Amino acid sequence: MSYKELMYEAAVKAYEDAGVEPRKDVESFVGVSEDFWEGTSIFDEYLPDQIGGALRPVCTIGGDGLAGVANAAMQIMTGRIGVAAVESHSKLSEVDRPLKVLQMALDPVLNRPLDLNPHALAGLEMARFLDGSGAKRNDCARVVAKNRRNAIANPLAAYPARVTSELVLRSDETFSPMRRLEMSAPADGATVLVLASEERARRLSDDPVWIDGMGWANDTPTLEARDWARARYAEWSAKRASKMAGWPSKKADLFEIDDTYAYKEIQHAGALGLCKPAEYAGFIREGPPINPSGGSLGCGHLMDATGLFRLGEAVDQLRGLAGRRQVKGARRAVVQSWRGVPTTAGAVLMLSGRDGGPAGAGKGAVA
Repeated sequence: MSYKELMYEAAVKAYEDAGVEPRKDVESFVGVSEDFWEGTSIFDEYLPDQIGGALRPVCTIGGDGLAGVANAAMQIMTGRIGVAAVESHSKLSEVDRPLKVLQMALDPVLNRPLDLNPHALAGLEMARFLDGSGAKRNDCARVVAKNRRNAIANPLAAYPARVTSELVLRSDETFSPMRRLEMSAPADGATVLVLASEERARRLSDDPVWIDGMGWANDTPTLEARDWARARYAEWSAKRASKMAGWPSKKADLFEIDDTYAYKEIQHAGALGLCKPAEYAGFIREGPPINPSGGSLGCGHLMDATGLFRLGEAVDQLRGLAGRRQVKGARRAVVQSWRGVPTTAGAVLMLSGRDGGPAGAGKGAVA
């Protein structure tokens, strides 16, 4: 399928599910895309037709999928818009040299001339994280085994498998101390979500999912100045989202958090205040599930569309539509995203379902 066909199919399904017609009901369209990944300048010009936004208000967010949701929610909070649609997709299979695209985000004077593989930065950060956080090396391998096993129950997953942590640690070393199976592999896909004000959401849906809180942050882009042991962007985002929602992240029933690399799930869990990195194994055994969808390790990495895909998974959970991967009695969820190397950009959304909201974010809902 072309990227246009992916976008169109996702949009048709989303509008049917929400009970809206794009030309009549949707007042704003938000696309999350990056010209470098698309291979086209001003990609918004190629966005409207596939999502029903021709001759309608359309804007593009160059960032992560959750940033696009936050943009649409703020538009709704102004009171001028009642229904908005957010789209993001990945067609990485058609990108000729993805590593060169990632290198374009490096400092053009100090770092880019080194011509390094950007994934090496993840290896360096993993080494620093393991050294200073108390996280255990085997726990990173357990993340892979857990998420790929969870993906077996997800019909959208590209990489479901039963693997052991021992097999993960025996896979090829890529960027020391990282192993090949501890890196998520790319996938193609598209996600469209419909957001609405409280009034419109209650008319459109008997079971809306509410955005209780949202936050996003950038740490320094400079490699030489950042904190290599902590995901401060996730800490800041979670703090802002929690303040808006009025409840802490650890009160959620499930978590869909970034696992682009296996160690990142542990690091992000710590940043959200779920557990200390050294206590991750115990939290997984006894606490609410992390990445019941399979995460990026099990489903595949969708570049800037990753956060939006994970939000869709959380919405299905709160609506009781997750099938065999359903978390029983789920009423609250936290979704966290990271834009990937070499950035320090991320976002957090806090959701409630089964009429648990709205609170915080301008009474906007993922309908």
